[in-house]
Amino acid sequence: MMNPRTCVDPKGYFRVGIHQPEFETENMRENIYHEQLGTLPDGTPVDNQINFPKKNVVEPSADQIYEIANPFPFRGATFINSAWADTHAGRPETIGITPPSPCSLLQNMEEWQPNLTSQDKTKLLKLLPRPLCIALAQASTDPEELVILAQKACTLLFEKGSPAPWGIGYKTKDDGSIVPDIHDHEVFEVLVNNPNLPDAYKKALVLRPGVQGKSEIVGEFASPKTPTHVFEYLRRNSYIPWGHYASNMADDAIRYRAKELTTEDMTGLRHLYYQRVYVRVAGQLGIALPAQGKCLSADELETLRRTITQALKTDTPGPLTFNSSLWGWNFGFGFAQSGHRLHASHQMIHQQNSMVPKKTIDNQGHAYTCFSCGDLVTDFIGEFKKNTGKNFFAAYLSAIQNNGRTDNKPIGSASLIVHEDDQVILFAPKGQISEWELQLMTKEGCSNILEADTSLRRSLDHAMLIAIQALERLGAQMVTTIELSGRFDKPGMGQHLLYSFIPRLPYAPGTFSEAQLRWISGCYPEDFAHACRSALI
Repeated sequence: MMNPRTCVDPKGYFRVGIHQPEFETENMRENIYHEQLGTLPDGTPVDNQINFPKKNVVEPSADQIYEIANPFPFRGATFINSAWADTHAGRPETIGITPPSPCSLLQNMEEWQPNLTSQDKTKLLKLLPRPLCIALAQASTDPEELVILAQKACTLLFEKGSPAPWGIGYKTKDDGSIVPDIHDHEVFEVLVNNPNLPDAYKKALVLRPGVQGKSEIVGEFASPKTPTHVFEYLRRNSYIPWGHYASNMADDAIRYRAKELTTEDMTGLRHLYYQRVYVRVAGQLGIALPAQGKCLSADELETLRRTITQALKTDTPGPLTFNSSLWGWNFGFGFAQSGHRLHASHQMIHQQNSMVPKKTIDNQGHAYTCFSCGDLVTDFIGEFKKNTGKNFFAAYLSAIQNNGRTDNKPIGSASLIVHEDDQVILFAPKGQISEWELQLMTKEGCSNILEADTSLRRSLDHAMLIAIQALERLGAQMVTTIELSGRFDKPGMGQHLLYSFIPRLPYAPGTFSEAQLRWISGCYPEDFAHACRSALI
């Protein structure tokens, strides 16, 4: 029996549930409360009589809803309302978020009071209530008022006669530690993530090495041909057990938007990830590094990878205490004036990675198996193979490449594919956990980055850049990307390396539906894929 909680049929096509609701609801109300609600422009009254029916309510044909079990059961199911989605069917140009309008409180004030001096402007912004400061720091496109807010949020240091700060003031805490003198951490954090803050302020406040704290820089990628420059920071005391690494664009290679990223930038960000994982696995296996004290070249990295994979194939490769990689990217930043943080980036373009141990010890002193999200994929595809005799990813790839429209109508494109080459495929998944989710997958079995050679890594990095730029061109400002990969010491599982790009969209907060893994969508994935392809032209 096939596992019913996946939309991927073992024969290589997608299964879509169709709800065509028609029902009668018993009227259990006893009283009537008729009232006038208002009037039309001509004075015609508008009342609420429709809200108090006399009999049972009969719905002969409610909106048709498509239910699509996620390809991976642990991710729930998607529900597409046809009434919403039909408005976009065959019309990819209707899919997108309107860019924010220019915003400047000072410029608006000047329309009311044209003779405002610079001192007046400073006084005005310093008088703003804190929620308004946060909102302005988030929304403003005016560098002048962002600079004034920065001066309010922290202590800045200037050379005599220079309009730009050379550094930030520090203070000594009660415990003797030295920290930046920041007066309002939330306003500060919002400001330094605003692309419109002048670069000199970005450098002084958040980008210069060391200004974010004592995290050691333990890796660097610099291209002699381009301005690409990436630092790798070690986060010792991390929310991820055993620490993690953060690859940040350096202060001489400022990137705040996806459109500013180059192919070489993405290569650098990802190279540091590959290098760190390969070096750590090599250390566990006692393998000498091709070089030390410098960034490995692409050829040296590939040589190290091949040495590792050969060692893992031997009968006694040695135990891997850490046998899984963890990688993620929070692109973009958002903070509401209510104090709710909307996204987690602290420097706009940065990626994080770590490694996950195989086991630890529980509170009873027994072995405790550690969690990695890729394990859920491994477990599922094993169950799929056991129940159907088929390889899940082969069926999934076939279903993607031979997709039929969700609404089964001739209007619009039926393709889910946004980009592909001989090795990878970027597509809109049939069951999206965000209305704009994209997935990137290897075409052949490759369960983790240890199995990815130079050519495949290059394809992955290039497709990743295409995905994030397509999403940004459609209007996405905050995108979470995760890697779903298998354990290094579990070869032959038929798993494919998979990346999921999950935009955070306006008017789509996590609510009870999402908490139950019910993902609500008002767009067919085929039309979204078409919109992404159009955005790349």
